[in-house]
Amino acid sequence: MMGSSRWKIAVVAFFSFAELLMPIEADEHEHTYTDKEEVVLWMNTVGPYHNRQETYKYFSLPFCVGTKKTISHYHETLGEALQGVELEFSGLDIKFKDEVMQTTYCEIELDKAKRDAFVYAIKNHYWYQMYIDDLPIWGIVGEADENGEDHYLWTYKKLEIGFNGNRIVDVNLTSEGKVKLVPNTRIAMSYSVKWKKSDVKFEDRFDKYLDPSFFQHRIHWFSIFNSFMMVIFLVGLVSMILMRTLRKDYARYSKEEEMDDMDRDLGDEYGWKQVHGDVFRPSSHPMIFSSLIGSGCQIFSVSFIVIIVAMVEDLYTERGSMLSTAIFVYAATSPVNGYFGGSLYAKQGGRRWIKQMFIGAFLIPAMVCGTAFFINFIAMYYHASRAIPFGTMVAVCCICLFVILPLNLVGTILGRNLSGQPNFPCRVNAVPRPIPEKKWFMEPAVIVCLGGILPFGSIFIEMYFIFTSFWAYKIYYVYGFMMLVLVILCIVTVCVTIVFKDRTSFYFGYMAVFSSSLGIIIGIRMILQFRLWRLFRAVGYVGTSAFVRKIYTNVKID
Repeated sequence: MMGSSRWKIAVVAFFSFAELLMPIEADEHEHTYTDKEEVVLWMNTVGPYHNRQETYKYFSLPFCVGTKKTISHYHETLGEALQGVELEFSGLDIKFKDEVMQTTYCEIELDKAKRDAFVYAIKNHYWYQMYIDDLPIWGIVGEADENGEDHYLWTYKKLEIGFNGNRIVDVNLTSEGKVKLVPNTRIAMSYSVKWKKSDVKFEDRFDKYLDPSFFQHRIHWFSIFNSFMMVIFLVGLVSMILMRTLRKDYARYSKEEEMDDMDRDLGDEYGWKQVHGDVFRPSSHPMIFSSLIGSGCQIFSVSFIVIIVAMVEDLYTERGSMLSTAIFVYAATSPVNGYFGGSLYAKQGGRRWIKQMFIGAFLIPAMVCGTAFFINFIAMYYHASRAIPFGTMVAVCCICLFVILPLNLVGTILGRNLSGQPNFPCRVNAVPRPIPEKKWFMEPAVIVCLGGILPFGSIFIEMYFIFTSFWAYKIYYVYGFMMLVLVILCIVTVCVTIVFKDRTSFYFGYMAVFSSSLGIIIGIRMILQFRLWRLFRAVGYVGTSAFVRKIYTNVKID
């Protein structure tokens, strides 16, 4: 490449967002050019238009390469590598502000095998993606006639590049030169480049890829308003019911305190005061429970921080930046997992805290990496572009072993020493209170389904927009909406779990028995479902734990 070059060091660990030691060009990465300086056209992937996730390398089809010397591409971020971005140099000679008339850059020797490959791609509506200065460009491979018998390949790439000063702000591609695919012929591939001055600011150059009519549709606004009103109604209803119930119970318990010991012994405890000796009993599986709560607290922190960063910075303008940010924040917030999980495990009398620390540290990474590696083997079998390179897998494992685990250990030690002592407002009875039989509608399975309706109803519209951007050709950018939905969902989850806790505390001795399944109702995709499960298990537990502690603190119990 022309101009001065410099070297970047790939750090395989905490800052392993550039993993290969390769020469790079400052211009493309700083997005500034001088006249007649080289502009690189990268070829990325090709695949069926109706399935965005099925992608292959561009040159997996028998396209030819230009005559210019090959340039290797390195992964700028870990997220870019994990998303299967494998840029390959097109070989086209493009220089800043230097127009190129239609020029043949290579020829395809079309034998029967190559023709069959192109015909298959055209029948399945294959599109390809390219990049110029990080701006994505899409083009179609070819088309068939009305009868579907003859197939044609687009051979002429007509590029129109807009510039503002020394920066590229716009790129458009027009496919022309339709040529019929006939075996044992030569097909000439050509291109042209036209430069035009543009008034688009560099900061606004991605606006053309956004879809405000879709993401800012009135239905989106209505869903936010509907969820907000539901929160107001639910909070008001819960507050009114609890205030009336608790006021009566506190009045009764105050009268009991004025009685002498004989009258108090003759009377029976009733209401939620009956279970004061069991409500703070440790869970039946404290190690797994505390690990789930710690993981949920960490995921909540990651979600909150990443959304804030996405609102401040336009992460969608850089390939893989969102995933890279999420990985970085997740690693940095590992002490949160250790602190909350370790302190809760210590409060419940757990002694094998090292094992609990390992489970909490690797619970989510093992699930995510295991699923990703399994999918990776499938991608490798089909030679898909989303196959993760071996070096990237090693980098992820190094992050887990040398960053997440030590930070989780620090958090666990702090949690056990600072807040690991049991400070329950009531003592726990040695013998558990027998649980009476309950109605069918009070069974946990029924309450789990009913308890998940409101949280799911508060976010399902937003989940539609998120997954539409994931599976379709849209860029999600309304992170303000996402933050509002996250806050609304947390409030709804806490309110729902408090209502159910107030009822089921008569029969169960530990908290968050129902909130553990709220995320299962919410989740749609497997990985996101797993994370939401732990996130809102933690949210529900924290809310109900604070509520239960509060009501029992205000009651005098002998």
